[in-house]
Amino acid sequence: MTQLSIETFVVFTAFGLLWLSYEYFRPGSILSRFASMRSKLPPGPPGLPIFGNMFQFTRARDAGLWGPFVSPGFLPSAASLRQYGPMTTLHMGFQTWVVLNGPERPDMPIAGDLVSHGLRTVIRPTAAWTEGRRVMHHLLSGSVLRIYGNWQEIESLQMLSAYLREPKHWYAHHYRYSIAVLYRLVMGENLSKTQDELNDYQKVTMEITLSSLNSMVDFFPRLDRWIPIYLQWWRPYWAKMGDFHHSVFKSWWDPIRDAVRQGTANPGFVRDTLLHPDMRYKGTEEEAMYLATSVIAAGSDNTRMALNTFIMAMISHPETMARARQQLDAVCINEDGTLRLPGMADFDRLPYLAAMVKEVLRWRPTTPVTPQHQLTEDLEYEGYRFPKGTCFVVNGIALGQVCDNPDQFDPSRWLDGNEGNIVHNLWAFGGGRRICVGYRVAQQALYVAIARIIFCFDLCADGPIDTRKLNHFHIHNEPFPVRVTVRSAKHEFLIKEEAEKASTAF
Repeated sequence: MTQLSIETFVVFTAFGLLWLSYEYFRPGSILSRFASMRSKLPPGPPGLPIFGNMFQFTRARDAGLWGPFVSPGFLPSAASLRQYGPMTTLHMGFQTWVVLNGPERPDMPIAGDLVSHGLRTVIRPTAAWTEGRRVMHHLLSGSVLRIYGNWQEIESLQMLSAYLREPKHWYAHHYRYSIAVLYRLVMGENLSKTQDELNDYQKVTMEITLSSLNSMVDFFPRLDRWIPIYLQWWRPYWAKMGDFHHSVFKSWWDPIRDAVRQGTANPGFVRDTLLHPDMRYKGTEEEAMYLATSVIAAGSDNTRMALNTFIMAMISHPETMARARQQLDAVCINEDGTLRLPGMADFDRLPYLAAMVKEVLRWRPTTPVTPQHQLTEDLEYEGYRFPKGTCFVVNGIALGQVCDNPDQFDPSRWLDGNEGNIVHNLWAFGGGRRICVGYRVAQQALYVAIARIIFCFDLCADGPIDTRKLNHFHIHNEPFPVRVTVRSAKHEFLIKEEAEKASTAF
């Protein structure tokens, strides 16, 4: 064969492979229909060849609107995913997603491997996830919840005091409260980190959130196996990020681990469960470090965002704040006019407050879509055939819109006798065996903070607001304009008095 013939053969082969790839991924083509004969998937919006709906999804996400999941304008024919029915199919590179509108984790070479060193519990495959889940049950459920409630009340006093001192930084006080609660639970100590250390930890949380499905490689995970490591142009950037996360986690972990070894550690998850010999934790020390620090990172930031959402709800729907305050005053103002702070002991007497926590999570979900779950075998369901490898994603925004007047913040919609059950008819914490194991701790943290803020402070907008623009990633400046004022001199005295008692006792 001549050189010219070889070159001709290579060119035609290359173009042939490109054409076959194009036809395979082009929606509606004969080849794509033939390839999908083994599956019958729900309908979905058209996308691009090869890339499918990937760019539509990431464009909407980067705009901070999560448009495809609820609002028009981001998909062809200006429609939302909900128009396709209770299930919608999205083609995301080599992955097929089925979005649940009205379980196994897939391979994520960037977010799961490079950024997380393959060790972050929430995105680990089931085989590696099970052991961490087992020990987390000892931390986040059962009889210890009452003890945690006391700690949450103590930490909330620091938040209320900070509200008094620096009302313009209300959003920063939410983060310190959220992380202080979980730090005490996990590490067993009061939070004494510097602001720079807190900033680094929050940066880690922001980066893992933004890195999730932010690289084409997570949509085409086979590239990580097909392309030699030395040719993987994406690797240095994401590996550097992962090494930074590891160094931050290690700086928080090492002092507690050393205290456990020396017998000087305080009671907490690390001492009493994770590193306790009777627990027989089967993971490595690196896995233990990521488990402990990831619980703090994920739990604290979701609580922070939920509290910011609560503030937006109060300034945009002041009538709900007035109703909640009326219920609080009936419980927390004594006959002689003296005041006391609401606490966990009042939970059953404040159903509207319990309902408000659920409504905050429904109204503007902090996690619009759950991390995808991947089928490990073929599945037939309601006339559809889903092949092995299909990813399922819960569309939290769409599910939250399945109610009357969904844009209206209305806690009373939850007053059905199950307002105290945070996961009843609410998908904010996921579902099934991968449901967030800490949902009860999160519920208590939100309830304590919400009840005490409403009881002690007046809130109103201090400029233009848009209830759909919560700016959760604005961590060093005010996400939206709010004016915070203490309710009265008596409420201010109460906060200072209770904070002084707590500082003396602890």
